Amino acid sequence: MAIAASSATQWDETISEQNSATKEGSDDSSRNAMPRALRQVYKLDPLSDSRWTALVATHPQASVFHTHAWLSALQATYGYRPLVLTTCAPQAPLTDAIVFCEVDSWLTGRRLVSLPFSDHCEPLLNEPAALEALLTHARSAVEAGKYKRIEIRPHSAQSAEVHGFLPKSDAVLHRLDLTAPADQLFRSFHKDCIQRKIRRAEREHLAYEEGNSEAQLLDFYRLMTMTRRRHGLPPQPLHWFRALIAAFGPNLKFRLVRKDSAAVASILTLSHRQTMFYKYGCSDAAANKFGGTPMLFWQTIQEAKDHGQNELDMGRSDLDDPGLSVFKEHWGSVPTPLTYWKYPAEGSRTRPAWQKHLANRVVSASPDRVLQLAGNVLYRHMG
Repeated sequence: MAIAASSATQWDETISEQNSATKEGSDDSSRNAMPRALRQVYKLDPLSDSRWTALVATHPQASVFHTHAWLSALQATYGYRPLVLTTCAPQAPLTDAIVFCEVDSWLTGRRLVSLPFSDHCEPLLNEPAALEALLTHARSAVEAGKYKRIEIRPHSAQSAEVHGFLPKSDAVLHRLDLTAPADQLFRSFHKDCIQRKIRRAEREHLAYEEGNSEAQLLDFYRLMTMTRRRHGLPPQPLHWFRALIAAFGPNLKFRLVRKDSAAVASILTLSHRQTMFYKYGCSDAAANKFGGTPMLFWQTIQEAKDHGQNELDMGRSDLDDPGLSVFKEHWGSVPTPLTYWKYPAEGSRTRPAWQKHLANRVVSASPDRVLQLAGNVLYRHMG
């Protein structure tokens, strides 16, 4: 069923009904001739509609966060319902789309998020005019009371204000070009903070391994719990990582280094098309002096190059965590601002310093099992 971009009355219809609908005369030429505000908008289920997979496989702005695997892991772990808005009629090839998850939380409200726990998620467009129709339709759902707010997390510089969204710029994205020869890349790394630490790891005879076995997951998760505690946060649910393994298979790897058989540092990477994505990292702080984390990144870079990948996406870094940004820049990565969009345009709320301090004290004093249980409860509300 076609949905007028300015109407909110169809939002409660099921995705399956809209996927099976047809409308006479909705060919591409007539759609492109429509005024922007009058374009029709359709919903589809990206987990069952093969057109979404085809778009993600070919669109230059598609990333690992658009994939069926990432969406299915979000749904399996947190119960989020993925949906796509597009101006392309049912059964026509997709040329534009925005993917969302419905986050239905008694704590944070019912929201449309593109996408939860994703560093970035670009609207996949063929021409800019489609964006106005898609965002107008999404806003109508908020105005009709179906959602509390909408959040969109692009990585490109676009004007959110034009579409009535509040821009929020409090993070950067670091990406490393891998097209240079490996030895040239190594020489470009910071000599003291990266090159010497990689050599230190070699002298310490740290043992490197990779895979996605249950044993490697548990080693990673032990280190993740330690790291999140240092940051004053509970770890993500263990079943989130199990869902990622099930969804990505060999395209997900835990990379670990061991000192005297004990895992002392680990990162989780995801592979998609020509890009390797660094998503999570963790370590035993007492062993950081051995250079385990730099060794892991160097192994990742070499493997990516061996597989013909030309970029390492090093992920989001918050502006209030300058140490993380500096670490990534020591590899020669290029930072670009991340500007997320929110509608309605309400000011962001920042917790008072005393609340953050109290939360950190509680986390630091809690046993691992308590932190892990807290993560199981809280993260589905935070997407």
